[in-house]
Amino acid sequence: MLIGASIVLMQPHIATALSSQEIERIGKEITVQIVDDQTPPATGSGVIIRRSGNSYTVLTAYHVVKEGKKYQVITHDQQSYTVNNVKHLQGLDLALVEFSSSKPYNVAKIGDSDLATATTTVYVGGFPAKTAAISNPYFSFNKGQVNANGAAQRDGYNLIYENKTLNGMSGGPVLNEKGELVGVHGRADEQEIGIGTTINVALQKMVAVGVDVGGRSYTRNSTLPTAPKADDFFIKAYDSYRNKDYQGAIANYTQAIRLNPRYANAYYNRGIARSDIGDKQGAIADYTQTVKINPRHDDAYYNRGLVYYELKNYQAAIADYNESLKINPNAEDAYLNRGLARYELKDIQGAMADYNQALKINPNYDKGYYNRGLARSASGDKKGALADYNQAIKFNPNYDKAYYNRGLTRYELGDKQGEIDDYNQAIKINPNYALAYYNRGIALSEKGDTQKALDDFNQTIKLRPDYTDAYIYRGLTLYDLGNKQGAFNDFNQAIKLSPNYDKAYYNRGLTRYELGDKQGAITDYNQALKINPKYANAYLNRGLTRADLGDKQGAIADYNQALKYKPDYDKAYYNRGIAYFDLKNLQQALADFNQAIKINSKYANAYYNRALTRRDLGDKKGALADFKQAAELYRQQNNNNYYEDTLIQIRKLEQ
Repeated sequence: MLIGASIVLMQPHIATALSSQEIERIGKEITVQIVDDQTPPATGSGVIIRRSGNSYTVLTAYHVVKEGKKYQVITHDQQSYTVNNVKHLQGLDLALVEFSSSKPYNVAKIGDSDLATATTTVYVGGFPAKTAAISNPYFSFNKGQVNANGAAQRDGYNLIYENKTLNGMSGGPVLNEKGELVGVHGRADEQEIGIGTTINVALQKMVAVGVDVGGRSYTRNSTLPTAPKADDFFIKAYDSYRNKDYQGAIANYTQAIRLNPRYANAYYNRGIARSDIGDKQGAIADYTQTVKINPRHDDAYYNRGLVYYELKNYQAAIADYNESLKINPNAEDAYLNRGLARYELKDIQGAMADYNQALKINPNYDKGYYNRGLARSASGDKKGALADYNQAIKFNPNYDKAYYNRGLTRYELGDKQGEIDDYNQAIKINPNYALAYYNRGIALSEKGDTQKALDDFNQTIKLRPDYTDAYIYRGLTLYDLGNKQGAFNDFNQAIKLSPNYDKAYYNRGLTRYELGDKQGAITDYNQALKINPKYANAYLNRGLTRADLGDKQGAIADYNQALKYKPDYDKAYYNRGIAYFDLKNLQQALADFNQAIKINSKYANAYYNRALTRRDLGDKKGALADFKQAAELYRQQNNNNYYEDTLIQIRKLEQ
């Protein structure tokens, strides 16, 4: 007979994750701020990992304390202690520092960082350095996910996470969801991705310097080499990317994908590297694969939108920004870039709405104000644009493009000196700002400061040797300064750069005329008119040149064409009047001078030549009145030679 046995089942111990608030409290109590005695702003952060009597050991990033200066440790209760000793953990961007205190401070609980794998949640803490926006130190604590945990690379970095960090947080703790220390924060890259060193790697080096943290000392279970993991290649790729070895990064991300075909972040990062080397289609393919694996990857949609924008596929870019915003509705950058794409599609109001939304999310967003300023300017709201550029400059005093565009807007509002002041500031911030020199040159030229304008055009061409308009304006400036050959050379260069640029041929024609090459001038005007058949000025000047060569009828035909495309062209009426006068068609000449004066009542030469015409028609009284009007205008215009000549004509008529 079997006797039944009583089996007592024990409930398993289930480790539950702590709340974010509980982990933040743990992080704040074990994190210290490390400052330089001579330079009070925060140098970095650290985490307390050991206590022995009154002696505490802090683990931090080596680059925080490697200068060998005198440092202070500031604990969470704002107590300051002198650093007694610094030990570098060789091969790693890690160091141990010590301080003494009789007060009890919490010590970090060591976790197993091998369990901090991709997509697991981690928290990064630390004290941001003082900046213009951050005047008082505070404890920053941010939640995110691990991207990769692999073999140590340069400086021992082997942990990558998406948590946002700031300068001054280097050396701070990376905690898991149980509040355990699994890593030390090293740096953040330009994409705000965090990189650090796992605690397991740190423990191996701490054993070598004789530091016992009171728990296990991590050693690998086997001395046999292990096969590389996908994360190992991910870390190597990331290190290559930081060193601008984009091809090396792509190769390593490809290896990571080979080992783990579902590695969404490897596709995503490979897309970034491919975009950087100009492989836009490859980048699109990688971002597409990323969202196929992880449809909630808002950054992949966002970055694919950037590539589509660069390829001028604005509709596709907008579609991707839409998807990104569905996932993350508070991403001001996505609104901004969707606004840029809408702007390119001439949807100014849609762009404005996106910029408004970006500014609603972030009222201090300088780029939001700047781009809304561009949209307002395009819609004709120059004062609104000016207000937006002012705001952009308020939040970013070194925003060179905001000064430049405010200068353009001030020009349109008639504030010529304000325009020049803004270009000056843009150039002060960015001495290589070619367009700022160019537009300042135009403004100075209009002001009559020809030599300074020439200096600006020279600088523009030095910075942008392929900028056609700079050669045109420098040529015009040299022309005004009497250097016709220099002007001719610049117009030649403009034509070489832009063979279909009508204004380049037109201005070279003017210069050839002045240099005595009238047939060459006509050839250039012909080319300008072939490119632009409605170019009224080219017809006018070709007409003048034909008249000089004795072709009066050809000149009249050109003046007719000029008036066809520019009906209120006073100079065309005036010069046609002269041609008719030379052909003894005095009535037609009189009609043209009448029309020129009707359009421009200050046209002294038109009065003078109408006076000659009236004289020859026998209208002595009308001729005398016109000569007197011409003389008065010449006097007002300080044209002394013509004034004296007109007085002689008046005396002859009065005899």
